[in-house]
Amino acid sequence: MQTSHWPARLYLVRHGQSQGNVARDRSEAEGLATIGIDMRDVDVPLSDLGHQQAQAAGRWFAALPEEEKPEVILSSPYVRARQTARHICEAGGLAGGKARTVIDERLREREFGVFDGLTTLGIRQSYPEEAAHRARLGKFYHRPPGGESWADVILRLRSAMNSINLHYNGRRVLIVCHQVVVLCMRYVLEELDEAEILGIDRAADVLNCGICAFDFEVQELDCAPKLALWNHAAPLEQEGAPVTSAPDKMTGTR
Repeated sequence: MQTSHWPARLYLVRHGQSQGNVARDRSEAEGLATIGIDMRDVDVPLSDLGHQQAQAAGRWFAALPEEEKPEVILSSPYVRARQTARHICEAGGLAGGKARTVIDERLREREFGVFDGLTTLGIRQSYPEEAAHRARLGKFYHRPPGGESWADVILRLRSAMNSINLHYNGRRVLIVCHQVVVLCMRYVLEELDEAEILGIDRAADVLNCGICAFDFEVQELDCAPKLALWNHAAPLEQEGAPVTSAPDKMTGTR
């Protein structure tokens, strides 16, 4: 009998709009060098709209048949992700009425090092040589001083998936995380290359509280992850919650 060492279904949800998203957009629009929010990125909470989006996503999960609801929820340790996970739990989005969230630091936002808190203009003004190096190398492999590249994020996500496959084999898992993490999980699960994942990134930002889902089909020699939902906005549209997709970061780099 063929068996799978993967989850039965894997949901990926980007957190709701954060106060950092709002501040970044405002600073970029005003041509400022800094984001203008005085806290660590890890501590940035949801905006009022972000809470509304997370509650809407929670009700969407709660409305699923019991056999389709996530059985376990894993979250980035960042406040905005934990708040989103809590809203989903409180809405009854997990099977069996469970409300516990497992925090995994490997699901955290990409670390931006010296670029943290700067707009695109601020990076070019403060670190012109590093900005030029990034333009040459590309964001997939460029690592800002003290920060991470996309490839670095992918390395820790491979470790996270190994743990998920070990502990939650055959179960329905929901991950609440960040835009780059969602994209890098697609890279890992679909065995994409640099050009393919950056093409997906250029096509559209990952929606705040947009739903992504993978099913896992057992084949003769392996189990093939199959993308079932991508950037699904129905939870927000059904509830009339505004759909937002600002870059998920405390820096203006793209």
